[in-house]
Amino acid sequence: MSDQSGGPSRDLRLALGTWIGYTALRTNLPGGRHANVRTMRARVVRPDGNGDRELAGHLASSPDTWTQFAGWSPDGTRAVVGVGWQDPENAKWEEAHRTFRMDRGRWRYDCALVDVVRGTVHVPTAVEPVGHYNSGLHFRPDGKLGFTSLVDGVSKPFVMDADGRNKRLVSGDGTGFTYGYSASPDGKWIAYHEDYQVWVARADGSGRRRIETGNPFNFAPVWSPDSGHVLFSSGVRGRSNPFVAKSDGTRVRRLTDLGGYQGWILFLDVDDFHEGSSDVPVWAVDGGSVLHSAQTAGNGEMFRTTLDGRTERLTSTPRGTLHYHPTPSPDGRVLVFGSKRGGVRNLFALDLASGRERAITRLSEGSAAMWAHWRPV
Repeated sequence: MSDQSGGPSRDLRLALGTWIGYTALRTNLPGGRHANVRTMRARVVRPDGNGDRELAGHLASSPDTWTQFAGWSPDGTRAVVGVGWQDPENAKWEEAHRTFRMDRGRWRYDCALVDVVRGTVHVPTAVEPVGHYNSGLHFRPDGKLGFTSLVDGVSKPFVMDADGRNKRLVSGDGTGFTYGYSASPDGKWIAYHEDYQVWVARADGSGRRRIETGNPFNFAPVWSPDSGHVLFSSGVRGRSNPFVAKSDGTRVRRLTDLGGYQGWILFLDVDDFHEGSSDVPVWAVDGGSVLHSAQTAGNGEMFRTTLDGRTERLTSTPRGTLHYHPTPSPDGRVLVFGSKRGGVRNLFALDLASGRERAITRLSEGSAAMWAHWRPV
């Protein structure tokens, strides 16, 4: 992504004052999923590819432990870093049975907050813990933190104070397996999917309402910047499309057709019984359109679709390329996404005004860059 002088374009120069958090891992080690997942390390990099470094490496110093970059605090001072561990014998069992067995003592996952300047670490999900697998930590407008926790084998959404105390369930007793929990920017609503149906509720969990689509697979609700809409994937597993609804769960409609895109990206080059990572649509910064991957001519390309259903193709790459996980910069001018090219998964930056592109990471065969997150500016 350069101008005619050979330097970075103006839009990219504007973004150079920030960081992108991501996760790097090996992809071709023998032994299956865990052999590669345990190599995951949270990293940060400048949008021009400079300054690439591991973040809080000491969190993954124990055997079979890994870190995963998962987000930022609203002011950009702290990074959300997932810290996972699995018993290697349990991993062998999972490979043999091709399913997870996430029992206490066999799995552990927590969300750490890492001060990116001072290097201090706080693990709020480990304070007065409600379960042994705690993920999806996010900052709520009311100053509290949300997350999901595996309790007696069922994932549940919780809210807690910023220090990790006073954890409280927000979905109610007797509810099913819950994931994809987030809070609206105005602080009035929450959304999550439970047993592959999307629900919205007030911030305290009351008044919950299911978004009716008639489809068996509804996944990953995301709030619009103005809190007026919820974006999610809906259809059947392996063939879903972007849907939107009003914040109260009404006026449900499909935005566009993804051309049969399966909706996930394989991030390993060995067999993965879990079939990789979900690749879902995200909001553009202005809330007037949605950014997403779609299948066309054998490729997974990047597209932008407006709320009235007009679709624009953003990338055109050689056959066999797969793009995934679109992430717009805070000013909306640059799109970072993952791309598998020549068998290697790297991060790329696309100047949305000019269409110019450049590589951010330059990993070699057997490695991958995944799950990019722009630092707020």
